[in-house]
Amino acid sequence: MNHFKRTSLIGSVLVVDDNTRARQSMADVLRAAGHEVQSCASAIEALKVLGKSTFDVIITDLQMPGMNGLEFIRAIESRELDSQVVMVTAFASVSSAVEAMRHGAFDYIEKPFDAEALEQLVERALRQADQDGKRSQVPAANAAWQGMMIGESRGMRTLRERIAQAAPTDETVLIIGESGTGKELVARCLHAASKRSGRALVGLNCPALSPQLMESELFGHEKGAFTSADAPRVGRFELAEGGTILLDEITEIAQPLQAKLLRVLQERTYERVGSSESKRADVRVVATTNRDIRKEVVEGRFRQDLYYRLAVVPVVVPPLRERQEDVPLLINHFLSVAATRMQKSPCELAPAALELLCEYNWPGNVRELENLVTRASVLSAGKPVQADDLRPWLIDPNGNLRQLTDTSSAPSLTAGTKLEDMERRLIETTLERFEGHRAKAAQALGIGIRTLSNKLRQYGYAPRTRAFAKAA
Repeated sequence: MNHFKRTSLIGSVLVVDDNTRARQSMADVLRAAGHEVQSCASAIEALKVLGKSTFDVIITDLQMPGMNGLEFIRAIESRELDSQVVMVTAFASVSSAVEAMRHGAFDYIEKPFDAEALEQLVERALRQADQDGKRSQVPAANAAWQGMMIGESRGMRTLRERIAQAAPTDETVLIIGESGTGKELVARCLHAASKRSGRALVGLNCPALSPQLMESELFGHEKGAFTSADAPRVGRFELAEGGTILLDEITEIAQPLQAKLLRVLQERTYERVGSSESKRADVRVVATTNRDIRKEVVEGRFRQDLYYRLAVVPVVVPPLRERQEDVPLLINHFLSVAATRMQKSPCELAPAALELLCEYNWPGNVRELENLVTRASVLSAGKPVQADDLRPWLIDPNGNLRQLTDTSSAPSLTAGTKLEDMERRLIETTLERFEGHRAKAAQALGIGIRTLSNKLRQYGYAPRTRAFAKAA
């Protein structure tokens, strides 16, 4: 299991659907988003293609003649292909969705859906693929979980011991750590070392959803439960039945929903939105937070009773600055992963460059290190990377972003500059450096193209003129 993460979130996609119009529509949407797309009219045809080519994401319809979507997913599972699988269906049901998840499907999407929903789902699938390097959300066998974690420092040894203690139980675990420390990786290790490792690990990124959508995502909804509920929806708790659900950044959940989540933890029951039928939840809950959750409780933003239910077994992930002896090991790991992905020899770091990285404070933690090493691998041009090549990409100990461009053209940042202004200046400067090329700018910034596009819309960016309009 590796830490590598695609910075631009662009990948190869195989679309499988017997409906010509639907197949072509999905392919067009994904090509417009920058993905490399191939399409097949049947699962049998797709299996022949998969015998010759590999794909980051496979999108398959459920209802197809000859071999249906579930049979196709089982065939993919038997081949142990490293692809994320998304099931498309107009006939969503608990049985088909859960069956697909148990055989390795990442998620499913219901017809009809809009282009943005499809793009976002593929982006999430790519992000998951890059986080764990595998198609299935069911991690590797129990004995292999320790190899998922890079580092031999005292902090990492303590973390492994805590995981080994907590994993065999069904108790709720709260993973606490700064952004970029690897909290999701710890969650996957907990699941892989547990007795539930043969079932799905289903995640939910809490900050990504509005309070209205989050309840439906967690518990599902019935048809007609609200205005846009055109069909029943299976929630994450239902999909994770028998396995583990990961609630990422749980302090972002609104208080009304906190009360409903508390009930699930206390009584192990829940209802779909729009239904009065209670369902049992045989699910282990693992939550993460990058905040001081006790401070959130004291200041009234997080329920105290929910905190006690979540923090049955707290696991603290140390920041990278507290385990700097692991930096060389992580650098070698990320260099190797990047070289494998780009099909070339690992790039070399000059002694001064390696020394710089080993002495750096890493405010962005492992995620920042991974991004920097990957960027160096892309831009090395076959020459050893020097310390001066790396310095423009670093963040200083005070948290101020150093510029990606020459100092002569970089916008000045002074004390008191607002974070959002600093971010905008950095994005504008980077986009100008790459002459408006969004994919290259996103890669240099370490964010996805969709994230960059959303930022540009907020700033009033006019793509035809490549000029920024003054925000109203």
